[in-house]
Amino acid sequence: MAVGRRVAVTGGAGFIGSHTVEALVADGATVLVIDDLSHPAPATLPPEADFAEADCGSDEAAQVLKRFKPTEVLHLAARGGVNRAMRDPGTHVRTAVASSIAFFKSATDAGARAIVTASSGGAVYGDARSLPAHERLQPGPRSAYGASKAAEEVYLGSFRRLTGARTLALRYGNVYGPRQDGTGEAGVVAISATRLLDGKPPVIRGDGEQTRDFIFVLDVVAANLAALRSSRSGAVNVGTGRETSVNTVVSTLIELQGGAVQVQRDPGTPGEVRRGCLDTQRARQWLGWQAQTRIDEGLEQTWRWFAAQPAEVLARASAR
Repeated sequence: MAVGRRVAVTGGAGFIGSHTVEALVADGATVLVIDDLSHPAPATLPPEADFAEADCGSDEAAQVLKRFKPTEVLHLAARGGVNRAMRDPGTHVRTAVASSIAFFKSATDAGARAIVTASSGGAVYGDARSLPAHERLQPGPRSAYGASKAAEEVYLGSFRRLTGARTLALRYGNVYGPRQDGTGEAGVVAISATRLLDGKPPVIRGDGEQTRDFIFVLDVVAANLAALRSSRSGAVNVGTGRETSVNTVVSTLIELQGGAVQVQRDPGTPGEVRRGCLDTQRARQWLGWQAQTRIDEGLEQTWRWFAAQPAEVLARASAR
């Protein structure tokens, strides 16, 4: 990364954010982390990174950005997941979408010439009419969460047209890896690993043959850094281009655990996307990036990290 880059990262204390901040600091960037610490990862941020505890859309965050004078910003902060947004879409819009839009405004007011934001390839496309889904497809979200991400992309495009700032929406596949929270509603890899290590059966909703484009977190970090360097604007898929079923993921984790475990089968989630897979040609062309980690390699690295966590940490997590 070129000397003089000043990058503000929202959600920088979280799962994807903490890995990304480490990579940015190692790459020579001056980094500001803005995070409200509502969902921190179990990691210590590099001492070289500045930190502000604030909601990214708040007046406090706007003032911090104004003082920091970022050249680029990376928006990774998020609130809630698919199920939470479905239960209360109005609150989700007020707390997540409005906050993101306020951050885009604060970032450009502070002088940022590039905004890279985390979107969702799994949720924005919905049940795409063809797979792998490419960026030219009309978004068709089936969930309030997917609709909110599509709305953020529309607002982001308006900031590009109004200010001339470069804007990129990275449509992530299903990100997994070390430091992911295994206690929430989303993240089948982390949730299943946490339950297995706590002596509980993993849960599969529906028949488990629903597929996703599972992508390892360090590959996502590399895409984030490539996007910050890019001169392009628009939407870019960040995935592997391969479908993997939930059954395959869970059975692999059971094998890594080393024992025969009876899976708990629960009813499927209403409105759930049946199949997901992302076309990555644009990422190769625009960012010079492609995923490097096979699903079996990524799951093994993830399992090793979870297995190395103290037992009391997992016990507290599973009790939440």
